[in-house]
Amino acid sequence: MTTWLDVPTDHPFGIDTLPYGVFSTDDAPERRVGVRIGDLVLDAGAVAAVGRDAGLVGDGPDLAAVWQTPSLNAFLSLGRPAWTVAREWLNEILRDDVHRAGVEPHLIPLDRITLHLPVEVADYVDFYASEHHASNVGQIFRPDNAALPPNWKHLPIGYHGRAGTVVVSGTDVVRPSGQRKGPQDPAPVFGPSIRLDIEAELGYVVGGATELGSRVSVDAAADHLFGVVILNDWSARDIQAWEYVPLGPFLGKSFATSVSAWVTPLEALHEARVPLPGQADPPVLPYLQGDAFGLDVHVEVSLNGTVVSRPEHSGMYWSPAQMLAHLTVNGASLRDGDLFGSGTISGPSVDSRGSLLELTWNGTEPLTLPDGSTRGFLEDGDTVTMTAWAPGPGGSRIGLGEVTGTIRPALPLEA
Repeated sequence: MTTWLDVPTDHPFGIDTLPYGVFSTDDAPERRVGVRIGDLVLDAGAVAAVGRDAGLVGDGPDLAAVWQTPSLNAFLSLGRPAWTVAREWLNEILRDDVHRAGVEPHLIPLDRITLHLPVEVADYVDFYASEHHASNVGQIFRPDNAALPPNWKHLPIGYHGRAGTVVVSGTDVVRPSGQRKGPQDPAPVFGPSIRLDIEAELGYVVGGATELGSRVSVDAAADHLFGVVILNDWSARDIQAWEYVPLGPFLGKSFATSVSAWVTPLEALHEARVPLPGQADPPVLPYLQGDAFGLDVHVEVSLNGTVVSRPEHSGMYWSPAQMLAHLTVNGASLRDGDLFGSGTISGPSVDSRGSLLELTWNGTEPLTLPDGSTRGFLEDGDTVTMTAWAPGPGGSRIGLGEVTGTIRPALPLEA
């Protein structure tokens, strides 16, 4: 559909996308909510204040107030009905030329803004929802056992991560240090990770807090799934391999998780909804049944400017709705700003694997880059960038922004 702005119809951030972010400018350093349209950013709180003062917003939530805050959390707390009203209002003012005079002064060129972490992350959980990824990791880490653990097709497996180390795209990542011990090593050693890796994922931003002791069903999950970010779950495979039995990842994951600055609303991804590949054998338990939709999202992973993988999210075994239902089935509460990751997105072909662990088969089959250098895992100075898009109305593309990070050397070890 059209907009009075001069935005190409094939722009990934056209009128059908309208992602939310948090930004500041040199002349107005306070952080506030923005909405991207083309290569412009709408100062959402400022234009909502104009509409409120003119009586054009109606009797709904005070969008000006929640959008003039330094994160999306206040907006997330309003819940699905308010999110829908807000999106409808944004569509109206950006499509109908009658609003042009009031809106144009609050549009800022993208190159004049600084983007920040869009949410104050409350809790962070990372799942393990790709059967191809889980099978590959099982073959690499547990070659003498079944590739999938016996519970994998019965429940969405996840680990609880560190919310305080979720960072916005563009933040450098310091190489972590920790213990590692190879199978043939007589004892563990301490030092910088030598098997630093990536994981290409989608992250789901949650709103509409719930009370402790309550549950969210699969069918109700969409009322709490506000939107989607691209997520890179940086992983120190050598630290992870030594520490993860019996309780799972800890220091091998908790040093940094990068997310895109733009949060694409779930409503923008309606055309991208697809059935899951199939959960008939074994059938899932009743609490995991319902509107368990998948998402047809196409991801691209680049290392130092060279595309090394194109994972397809449509092949994920578990739905984000099932992940949320499982997360709360024991009565765990949701908080505004909760974030959970899909787990690495990997497919059946080598070029659709979403981690270097799989792409290089634990470093035994290194990638060769255009400059002739090879990579089994990341080296200092390497930059990893992930982008993604999904199908939109009428053949349009819905952009999911990008997430990028550069590896910096480990901190000096104490004597």
